[in-house]
Amino acid sequence: MRNFLVEAGKFRLEMGAGPLVMGIVNVTPDSFSDGGQFFDADKAVAHGLELVGQGADILDVGGESTRPFSDPVSQQEEKRRVLPVIQKLSSLVNIPISIDTQRAATAKKALEAGASIINDVSALRTDPDMAALAAKTGAPVILMHMLNTPKTMQENPSYADVVSDVRDFLAKAVEKAREAGIGPGQIIVDPGIGFGKTLEHNLLLIKNLDAFHQLGVPLLLGHSRKSFIRKALAKKALPDRAAQDYAVEMGTQAVTALAVMKGAHIIRVHGVAAARAVVDMTLALQAAGA
Repeated sequence: MRNFLVEAGKFRLEMGAGPLVMGIVNVTPDSFSDGGQFFDADKAVAHGLELVGQGADILDVGGESTRPFSDPVSQQEEKRRVLPVIQKLSSLVNIPISIDTQRAATAKKALEAGASIINDVSALRTDPDMAALAAKTGAPVILMHMLNTPKTMQENPSYADVVSDVRDFLAKAVEKAREAGIGPGQIIVDPGIGFGKTLEHNLLLIKNLDAFHQLGVPLLLGHSRKSFIRKALAKKALPDRAAQDYAVEMGTQAVTALAVMKGAHIIRVHGVAAARAVVDMTLALQAAGA
C-alpha cells in the first residue's frame, strides 16, 4: 500500500499502515440501511460517539439519502439535519468529521461547524462552487464515481469496461480538482460501489480495486450493507429478515477483508466494531513472518 498524508484541519491522517475506518452517521429518514434510526439530532450524536468508541478514525455525517431512486432534499432541510450534529460531535470527539453533501453551501456551513473533510458523491459535478470551496479552505475532498443522479443511476447502467471506465472518470475528476487549485494532498477517490452499477459491475470493481492505485491518490471504498451483497448471497434462502441482515453484515466484512488486501486507504462502514476487528486481523495475517 502506498503511503499518503492527508491534512484535514487540525488532523493529520497517515494512510499506508492499513485502512482508516470511516463510520457512517446518517441523519436521514430514508437511507437504505439505517434510515430514520438516527434521524433525531441527539440520537445521531449518540450514535457517532458510539462509533468512535468502537474505533472509528473518521465520522461521515450526511443529511440526504443517496440510495437508488431517492429524491433530493432542499438545501435548507439538509443543513437543518446535519449542522447541529456536526457542531456537537466536533466538540466531543478528537477525530475528523466528514460532511457528505453535493452542495457547496452546506459544505461551507459544515466546515464552519467543525467538519474538516468534504465527501462529494458527484465528484464536484453537482455544484460549480464546491471545487473553489475545497481549494480555498484546504479541506480534503472525496471524489466518487456515479452514473447520472441517485434518482436515475440504477436505470440500466452499462459500461464498455467497468474498471477502466470508472478509473478514467476518476482520473478526469482528479485532474479537474487539481486545475481548480485543490492540492494533491487534498484528493481522495471512491469508485462508487452501488452508484449506477449492477451486481457484476460492483464485484469486478472490488476484485480489481488495486487498479485504482494508478491514480496516485488515497482510495476509499464504501461497500457497507449495500444491495449488491444481498443479491450476491440470494442463492441461499434464509429463514427471515434477521438472518438475511446478518448475512449481509458478514458479506460486508468479507469485502472489508479484501479491501485491506487490495490496499484501500479508507473503508466507509456502518458496523465499525466489526470492521475494526476485520482490518486488524487481516493486517496481522499479512504481517506474520514478515
